[in-house]
Amino acid sequence: MTTAAPPVAADSIDHDRSHAPNLHWWREIVIALGMYLLYSAVRNTFGAGPESRDIAFRHARGVIKVEQALGLWFEPRLQDWYLSLPADGFIRSWNIFYGTAHFFVTIGLLVAVFVWAPERYRFLRTMLAGTTALALVGFATYTLMPPRLLDSSSQFGACAGRAEGCNSYGMVDTIERWGGLWKFGEGGMASLSNQYAAMPSLHFGWSSWCAVAFVLAIGRGRLRWLAFLYPAATLFCILVTANHFWLDALFGVVALLGGWAVAVVSSRLTTWWQERATSSPGATGSTTTVGASVRSS
Repeated sequence: MTTAAPPVAADSIDHDRSHAPNLHWWREIVIALGMYLLYSAVRNTFGAGPESRDIAFRHARGVIKVEQALGLWFEPRLQDWYLSLPADGFIRSWNIFYGTAHFFVTIGLLVAVFVWAPERYRFLRTMLAGTTALALVGFATYTLMPPRLLDSSSQFGACAGRAEGCNSYGMVDTIERWGGLWKFGEGGMASLSNQYAAMPSLHFGWSSWCAVAFVLAIGRGRLRWLAFLYPAATLFCILVTANHFWLDALFGVVALLGGWAVAVVSSRLTTWWQERATSSPGATGSTTTVGASVRSS
């Protein structure tokens, strides 16, 4: 037995369905490349270098104080427990997952929606773009040191120039110690990535978008809800690798909800504009003339 996907902004999706044939793959690639260039420029321009270390560390202490006030500063205990498992919990596999899945899975879902559910593509694409844009605002305005750098003596760490573990937070930079496909603070990756682009967590925001897109556009039946295991795994990953605080993930959801609102408003404005254009006297007259010509022929 299968169940239909729940309606989300039904008027927006109906609008997209009627215009699905107008989708062009090359235009979507241009839009995606433009968004990626904007994403890279903002992420790597605002607070990206070691000169932002003190500000990023101060913000991290602020996040920790909020979590402590809520009684939810558990990240060090969670990581310590996980790394005490046999084979260090195969932490290197989580490092690889962290460095790859958020790009490849997101791109794969976007392509899948374009191919198999074009009627919902525009809404979901705009939702993803809106989520990313709102996250960029966070990166630009709230430079944040991730937990893995709180005791790191690297050039980006809070203990730069001092002994490793100088702040006694007890968090380990798992990528630095166990490795992955690459290290973000070394070589070319150091210039391509922003060590302090942590608030909000786009890893969690994008993975949650993937689950929503799968449920609404790709999956069928009750099993499609298993797609939310992906953001759950992503949340676990970003915490045990100390790449994010749980508050980063929370604001990743806030960015996602903002992206959904952007998509709804955008779709309704597009619908209003097209209805206004087709109801104008010139458009009506043109349509009538064409219809008359067809009938006369």
